[in-house]
Amino acid sequence: MTTKVVMEALSPTMEEGRLVEWKKQEGDVVAVGDVLAEVETDKAVMELVARAGGTLLKHIVEAGATVPVSEPVAVIGEPGEAVDGQRGVGAARQPGEGATPPPAPAPTEQRRPPAPSLREGNGAKAAPTRVKASPLARRIAAERGLDLGGVEGTGPEGRIVARDLETAAAAAPARSTGAPPIAAPPPGRPAAPRVSGPYTDVPLSQIRKTIAKRLSQSIGPIPTFYLTTEVDMERVWEARAALVAGQQGAGAAWQQVKVSFNDIIIKSVALALRQHPACNAWWQDDHIRYWNDIHVSMAVAVEEGLITPVIRNADQKSLREIATESRDLASRARERRLKPEEYTGGTFSVSNLGMLDIDEFTAVINPPEAGILAVGRIAEKPVAHEGAVAVRRRMRLTMSCDHRVIDGATGAEFLKTLKGMLENPLALVW
Repeated sequence: MTTKVVMEALSPTMEEGRLVEWKKQEGDVVAVGDVLAEVETDKAVMELVARAGGTLLKHIVEAGATVPVSEPVAVIGEPGEAVDGQRGVGAARQPGEGATPPPAPAPTEQRRPPAPSLREGNGAKAAPTRVKASPLARRIAAERGLDLGGVEGTGPEGRIVARDLETAAAAAPARSTGAPPIAAPPPGRPAAPRVSGPYTDVPLSQIRKTIAKRLSQSIGPIPTFYLTTEVDMERVWEARAALVAGQQGAGAAWQQVKVSFNDIIIKSVALALRQHPACNAWWQDDHIRYWNDIHVSMAVAVEEGLITPVIRNADQKSLREIATESRDLASRARERRLKPEEYTGGTFSVSNLGMLDIDEFTAVINPPEAGILAVGRIAEKPVAHEGAVAVRRRMRLTMSCDHRVIDGATGAEFLKTLKGMLENPLALVW
């Protein structure tokens, strides 16, 4: 009896998935739990596993296809079983029947040229090796007509990512085309395909579709107001410098964890939320859910958009624990290898663009959360200090609030507490 393999909901918000690559081919024997394919969800690239054992009789969809959740993508059964009225893989052929030609490869599938063989003069050739590349890199390469075989990957396990295509293009000899050069995209953003014509249409990735949908849900229906304050960061600056210097004489494991200003801000936000639980809440249409646990989401720019990994119980963790966890989550977020439970369930968000030299901005609330903090850069400014003008390190914070949950005074009190903690970092260890 055949069993249909369906596109599973691999994340809580997934409505459709793009089948990136088949890991099992037609005719392969599979066991329960075997990885059949890699699927790009709205947040990550995940594995689709077999729920039944047998032989993979048929790929219903090709690699690169986008399939709604619960729709079939393959069929598993016994060799020779009929699939949609046709004989399955492994069935005996009648005399005189020709072999069925193998399916054409997906349009974005590229293979490296075979390495030269010592026996090549006799007509023998080495088998081609599959190129490891991200879904975006494959799409860009296909649109530009590029061969991935000569591109060196800098992603995990040598995987080619979009920035590698720009690096390879910059290193290639310039060709006189009469057209002005195209600047490389900023880090974390996909490259625009270089083609002729007045415009270029690039299909939406799953993560970009989700971002568009979530922003529409946020900006439209949520009555948002903004609160901005400026923080004196001199003491935090000195405390972090002392902390980093103290790490030099610590063990090797401690030295590998360098506490960032963002780690300090996440810890401060978590402690401030403990004092202001009205900001640690979700809007739930017919009720407000006030969370006792504090899970801080941190915005991370990835190749095709944004994702918010979650530091769970951040108020109960040390700076070192937060620093270690934030780096691990950010690294795996950029590799699209986060599990759903690692980027869902946040109760408040932090978005930091200070490292990109942004002074101040407003961030979009990530529903159902009721608040998000936008963090600007730390800049030296002449300010009034202790009755005189002095140059001090300052940072601007802007809080976006869902007015259905957080009132103006409530948000202001939260920011006042947060500012006090950052201006007196001893409060972080009290």
